[in-house]
Amino acid sequence: MEGEKIRGLYAIIDASYVPLEAVERIARDILDGGARMVQIRAKSMGSKYFLTAARAVRDETAKANAIFIVNDRVDVALLANADGVHLGQEDLPVKEARRLLGAGKLIGLSTHTLEEALAAKESCRSGYVDYVSFGPVFPTRTKPDARTPMGLEALAEVRSVIEMPITAIGGITEGNVESVLKQGADSVAMISEILTSTD
Repeated sequence: MEGEKIRGLYAIIDASYVPLEAVERIARDILDGGARMVQIRAKSMGSKYFLTAARAVRDETAKANAIFIVNDRVDVALLANADGVHLGQEDLPVKEARRLLGAGKLIGLSTHTLEEALAAKESCRSGYVDYVSFGPVFPTRTKPDARTPMGLEALAEVRSVIEMPITAIGGITEGNVESVLKQGADSVAMISEILTSTD
């Protein structure tokens, strides 16, 4: 199962924190620090620049034998030869993404409720989805319009009903990561905790 590769620290490089010219260096630093999964997210970056950034991260992850995921954009994922794509509930349907990407790529899906996680479980059975993210677990400063935090209890409930890998996201820090893992998350996504760190 492709999703079994999703384990540990899932570092997300968000272009709203990192200028284009720094993406390659940031990716290298993250990988040198031990991360084996990196996603690039660029909600407001033009396609040309997003592709440039994605290819730079692909180069660094390839050297480190790490997984590289592109947020939202299946076209950029294909052109950058990423290992997969992560989609939101309003993005390209996972069935169509799988048709474009083929069987060998990872597809992750954002979920925010138990109902969305159960729907993703069915998509996993159909071969469309490999893993889900669930959150926000805690309040987050990365997305000003983020949903209400779901909490650890909701994460544990989702873990109890789905077998596929879960990436917990939203407000996860060095201080609370252990509690998140204890609730059954397979990996933890961090953005600001990494990108605003001095080291």
